[in-house]
Amino acid sequence: MVSVHTSPLAQPGTGDAGGMNVYVLNTARELARGGIEVEIFTRATSSEEPPTAEAAPGVLVHHVPAGPFEGLSKNDLPGQLCAFTGGLLRAEAHNPAGHYDLIHAHYWLSGQAASVASERWGVPLVQTFHTLAKVKNARLADGDRPEPYTRVFGEEQVASEADLLIANTAAEAAELRDFYRADTGRVDIVHPGVDLATFSPGDRRAARESLHLPPESMVVAFVGRVQPAKAPDVLLRGLARLRHTDPELARRIVPLFVGGPSNTDLYWLPKLAAELGLADQVQWRAPRSGEALAEVYRAADAVAVPSYNESFGLVALEAQAAGTPVLAARVGGLPTAVAEGRSGLLVDTHSADDWAAALRTLFGNRHLRDRLAAGARDHARSFSWEATAAGIRAAYLRAADARMRRISRAVR
Repeated sequence: MVSVHTSPLAQPGTGDAGGMNVYVLNTARELARGGIEVEIFTRATSSEEPPTAEAAPGVLVHHVPAGPFEGLSKNDLPGQLCAFTGGLLRAEAHNPAGHYDLIHAHYWLSGQAASVASERWGVPLVQTFHTLAKVKNARLADGDRPEPYTRVFGEEQVASEADLLIANTAAEAAELRDFYRADTGRVDIVHPGVDLATFSPGDRRAARESLHLPPESMVVAFVGRVQPAKAPDVLLRGLARLRHTDPELARRIVPLFVGGPSNTDLYWLPKLAAELGLADQVQWRAPRSGEALAEVYRAADAVAVPSYNESFGLVALEAQAAGTPVLAARVGGLPTAVAEGRSGLLVDTHSADDWAAALRTLFGNRHLRDRLAAGARDHARSFSWEATAAGIRAAYLRAADARMRRISRAVR
């Protein structure tokens, strides 16, 4: 596997680390449990990182030096792809011929490097984009910068060259077809999963005590990178609008933000909270994962996912697995991740009025919240990393078969 811009060992929820990190690490673990040895190549970001680390039995992470360890944003990394690709090729040279059977690239930067290695080694290339530039640019948040043409062109190249593309949902498969003219015969749909053992229902009062939250308040949590594309401001603006339409209810809702800034002003969201008169109401917590993150979901009455674009929305799935209903934007893969009316509610726009109305619907009706909470865990049970890995294994076999057929035709 190739994951250039972010390591699966990094803490999700800050910088460039997010759902993709969770996806890569969990699918690698499950593939290894099924007998597939996995080696993950990522760019080294610290001189203290070991060249190779074991992430799990059968899963190795290689830290490839490519450019300065620190101070590079994701947008700076195209200039380091040659160095990274050279490191990737050298790694194979230290192994017996035919050591790698297939390359699975994550994100477009990885696809650029992996396509060179795929050609050199004569092995299939499978690509998962996770997010798509053309889709992001079509649904930009106010004040957010559009993705550069370099990325658009890079994605077009990889989409045409990969033996197989893996889409998280049918919606993403349609985007690959409509925006990138991808051959639908080369696209497999494999849903991401969730760790149902870690993210499970628990004692809400105890979870609130551990997070030092008011026990009798109603808590709506936002989990993830604090950046315009994830739209945490939409939640704040909706709550501020609710103060005008239902002030008593609005005063009882505590917005809890768990995450860190991602290439943005560290204080932009607290500044907005102050401007909206919500500074005393908002709670802030650092990024966390595993059981500590599960406690956040258990402490919340609902989890908000107001993003402008999500290829799937792992936060929504984790929250539901913990028995917490989700309030999400109707974008990307979220209508798949959230069962509307059964495990959560979907909001059609990002306007303050619509989010205020949705907050009022959910938090003004205890019976509805309880019903959605019961349906949340049931819905999450239909997703697992074991099922995701099984789908990926099938995709690998299909990619290998497609490459063999193409070689046979070329020989004839």
